[in-house]
Amino acid sequence: MKKILTFAVCCLYAATAYSAPEAELWDIWDADKSTNTSSIPHADWQTFLDTYVVPAQDGINRVDYAGVSQSEGRALLKRYIEASTAIDPRTYSKTEQFAYWINLYNAVTIDVVLNYPNKNSILRMGERFLAIGPWDDEVVTIAGEPVTLNDIEHRILRPIWQDHRIHFAVNCASIGCPNLGQTAYTADNIEALLDQAEMDYLNHPRGIEIVNDSKLQLSSIFKWYRSDFADSEETLLRDYVAKHRPDVNALLQAGNRIRVDYEYDWSLNRPEK
Repeated sequence: MKKILTFAVCCLYAATAYSAPEAELWDIWDADKSTNTSSIPHADWQTFLDTYVVPAQDGINRVDYAGVSQSEGRALLKRYIEASTAIDPRTYSKTEQFAYWINLYNAVTIDVVLNYPNKNSILRMGERFLAIGPWDDEVVTIAGEPVTLNDIEHRILRPIWQDHRIHFAVNCASIGCPNLGQTAYTADNIEALLDQAEMDYLNHPRGIEIVNDSKLQLSSIFKWYRSDFADSEETLLRDYVAKHRPDVNALLQAGNRIRVDYEYDWSLNRPEK
């Protein structure tokens, strides 16, 4: 009983203690070769997504981690990650790089989850003692540089592209997270996919939910990364949420005093049993 209680307390602490790093540029990655018109291949990643991402009726994409075999699924994922990390993305155009980093982040995240088959939340994964999640583990090496998931998101993607839609594209293997899409990002489709990912999340209850005429429940993403969306909760609601959700705009226009709660479900995004 004592062990169960300790485990429950640790999980609660992890869920509440999570805080997002600031966006701080790792400047060696802020370069490109716009004259390079070649594309970075993502075919293996697309095959993986086609095979193992399972859309559910509740609008949340699940990943069939249990169905990923060592001989096929793991080999496919490993081949994609090895091929991606063997190149120097800086030798490609900025748009190619944008798609590259998002796909690599998501592929590596799945690889991490597969290394912890008995864990039910990514918060309980990672190499560091008492770490909350694997985000500071050095998971890949690119152009001779050890790189973590936090590096990709907070030192490369966010500061270089400064696009709030990144938060709807990178996936943390959790129910509360925006969906892992079924289509690999490419230079040709990235704008359309980012727009779609944003709208899908904002129109799902785990993104924005009207509880009643005076209460909204928002994803904790809008709390952790508020500065990427607005400069205050008031402007977040007025200038961002209301713009994308007419029903929320109607509440604000009615003059209702709105209370905002933030929630996030860290349960693993695997298929329901």
